[in-house]
Amino acid sequence: DLTPSLIISLLYLHYFIVINMVRFAAASVLLSLLGTSSAFTTPRAFLSTSRATAITTELEASKCGNYDYDFLVIGGGSGGVRASRISATHGASVCLVETQFKHGEPNYSAIGGTCVNVGCVPKKLMVFASRYPFDVSEAKGYGWNGATEGTFDWKQFMEYKNTEISRLNGIYENMQKNAGVDLMEGKGKFLSPHEVEISGPDGVKVVTADKVLVAVGGWPFKPSIPGIEHTITSNEIFYLPEQPKRVVVVGGGFIAVEFANIMDGLGSDVTLMYRGDLFLRGFDHDMRVHLAEELERNTDIDIQFNTDPTEIKKNDDGSFTVVTNNGEVECDAVLYATGRKGKTDTLGLDAAGVSTEGSFIPVDNYSKSNVDNIYAVGDVTDRIALTPVALMEGHRLADTLFGGHDRPTDHEWVASTVFTSPEIGTVGYTEEEAVEKFKNVAVYKSKFRPMKHSFPKSEAYSLFKLIVATDTDRVVGVHVATDNAGEMVQGFAVAVKMGATKAQFDETIGIHPTSAEELVTMRSPSYTYVNGEKVE
Repeated sequence: DLTPSLIISLLYLHYFIVINMVRFAAASVLLSLLGTSSAFTTPRAFLSTSRATAITTELEASKCGNYDYDFLVIGGGSGGVRASRISATHGASVCLVETQFKHGEPNYSAIGGTCVNVGCVPKKLMVFASRYPFDVSEAKGYGWNGATEGTFDWKQFMEYKNTEISRLNGIYENMQKNAGVDLMEGKGKFLSPHEVEISGPDGVKVVTADKVLVAVGGWPFKPSIPGIEHTITSNEIFYLPEQPKRVVVVGGGFIAVEFANIMDGLGSDVTLMYRGDLFLRGFDHDMRVHLAEELERNTDIDIQFNTDPTEIKKNDDGSFTVVTNNGEVECDAVLYATGRKGKTDTLGLDAAGVSTEGSFIPVDNYSKSNVDNIYAVGDVTDRIALTPVALMEGHRLADTLFGGHDRPTDHEWVASTVFTSPEIGTVGYTEEEAVEKFKNVAVYKSKFRPMKHSFPKSEAYSLFKLIVATDTDRVVGVHVATDNAGEMVQGFAVAVKMGATKAQFDETIGIHPTSAEELVTMRSPSYTYVNGEKVE
């Protein structure tokens, strides 16, 4: 039988055992933080009193397979900051290297990447600014007499823009620090697969890492023609001290078309030159044609297809003459938007044995290069050069490497938008692609003047298009050219990715009156394809 004294003795023994187990566990945790007994190598945050915002921390060389970091990320753009932050939250020790923390010359891009500094964000702000004149022109049709578009102040806008981008730089920097990521300002260069030399404001250091991610993004490409040094790109346009009165934009991709539309809206005289028959190659053909018609009808852009500059001459008064196969055009600025290349020329990829295709790094579905410990995400891989895609790639890589998940990249059903007026929002296959892949296809189209523009009698039209694989009834393409198409298609992209059928679209009740309801009210196909052959 248990006597009271025996019970008390057992309780004291239990207490002694529990207390010592807790002490032992605490000691083990402390040792693991100071040593290398954890699943990852030691986060440097536990070993130093402050984080490096430049190259200020002395780093020890790796010994016996131990490295300074589990994960070294070269490039603080969309893919890089996402991969570093998520990896750190999974428990990895992470260092992020970015050439500069504040936007502007000489590298233009800074932490946050092209999108934040010289891409999506400042461009969208310029898009907003450029649309006010057309909105004001419709005011009288709604009873607002005396409304004028006013005068655009380029310098004031740029001042506001710079303040906003600086704010975002700070946010991105703090997000990394709060996640436990060490930040280093400088340029990274491989010395070996696990060693990277970082040249920064405070000198040169060598950092070692178990795994390395290249997320340096892209850089504008310009062809080699006489006078090309007189031209600017989507980098410099955001830092021009004055608005050019006359602008020639060269290119046929979405960057070229967007900037032509922007500068026209802001009051510049714009000439858009493209060497092909029709811009926006790769987008649905009907959308391309519709946008060309809308720009011809509602803007003053001089669109010159089948035109290729052969020389840029700088005149004595500071203006330029663009010599083409079809004549000459005088202007005050020449913006080249003729594609982008991977920013890999100074990375020393050969020293690490990393293979390239041109300026890009080919990778597998897990974003791994030909070298087992070196990965790449974002524009430098030449997959889909969009910010949300880079975010997806970086996040999935972090989850796979350090989160215990198996998450290959997913590049199907990626929605995108061209921020022109009207915008083009798209997800899924173009008509041409759908016919090639599915053979049996139904195409639904509707062109109309939306209420917002019909009431003030503006000649601005929208085009809506659905593409359906008839064997399964699945909606495989949604293409919209209208106001705020990006906002609209983002929602429909969820349905398309989930495999929604045309019948499910038809069963959905529309929101009235909206333009978006057109996507759930188109009942009869405009035409079909049977075995790849068009049937009217």
